[in-house]
Amino acid sequence: MSSPNLHPMLNVAVKAARAAGAIINRAALDVEAVRISQKQVNDFVTEVDHASERAIIETLLTAYPGHGILAEESGTEHGAKDSDYVWIIDPLDGTTNFIHGFPVYCVSIALSVRGKIEQAVIYDPSRNDLFTATKGRGAFMNERRIRVSKRTRLNECLVSTGFPFRTGDNFKQYLAIMADLMPRMAGLRRPGAAALDLAYVAAGFTDGFFETGLNIWDVAAGSLLVTEAGGLIGNFTGEPEFLDQRECLAGAPRIYGQLVPLLAKYSKFAGIDDKLRASDRMRAVDPSAQAGDTYARSTIEAAPTSPAADEPAADAAPAPRKLTRIRREAPVTPAEGDAAAK
Repeated sequence: MSSPNLHPMLNVAVKAARAAGAIINRAALDVEAVRISQKQVNDFVTEVDHASERAIIETLLTAYPGHGILAEESGTEHGAKDSDYVWIIDPLDGTTNFIHGFPVYCVSIALSVRGKIEQAVIYDPSRNDLFTATKGRGAFMNERRIRVSKRTRLNECLVSTGFPFRTGDNFKQYLAIMADLMPRMAGLRRPGAAALDLAYVAAGFTDGFFETGLNIWDVAAGSLLVTEAGGLIGNFTGEPEFLDQRECLAGAPRIYGQLVPLLAKYSKFAGIDDKLRASDRMRAVDPSAQAGDTYARSTIEAAPTSPAADEPAADAAPAPRKLTRIRREAPVTPAEGDAAAK
């Protein structure tokens, strides 16, 4: 049902999201029957993704046939090719969660007008939670106004993230990031659906979010929710033009301001000095990391350091110790009058 309080275009997006959510909920009743294919290692797509996407596109283009479409599964195959209005669609964010029956996934729909996000819908079908935003009109959850968290101290904050899972992702960098952040905050969470993570930042359920390797359909709708709820969003260095940069940082303003200095050196847009500091930190956390092994590895040309030349011998890994079983003989009772016994 449409709401008279919503922008007409947002009403259509809500209708599309709910249609997709109905498909997802029906499939969730028997997840084991869902056909699954693999786009790449640990990156799955199901028939539910495709059916959900078709329902969204049909609903949007029926209302606005002159609009463009950018969807995760079909790209720009549908819709107008030269429109100023482009719908950015993730039909099922959190597919891996969905196929395991883990109920953290959502539908994400955003409208870009001349490159700026102006409408946003994120729908969680398992909880029937609907997050909406129109540029300049605030952000809402189930038609109630939401705001980002009021916390100002990082050590009291709950921050969400996404771990690397694809071949070629920089696992060592994430180890260093977690080593930097986890002692400074109340908790780090990895729910597994970036769009929903951003909606939770907007609602104040978490205080911040960061992740690399994201696509525009993962973050478009969530970015408007965060800013309309009073938060900040950008890349790891704090720059606001981040949608196509594959790294995202969001949070309440005071928390965002504390996270940027911690994450900036891990950004692919960081300066050479910061990248070297990130490499040093990675080697401190994982001695097997190489000098140039940062998020933007191609920007650093540094030869691996020889431990023998630059590190004290005491820091070298100790040689493995050989365990020897000692056979204990029964004690011999000395003879009476034995001089040695005396």
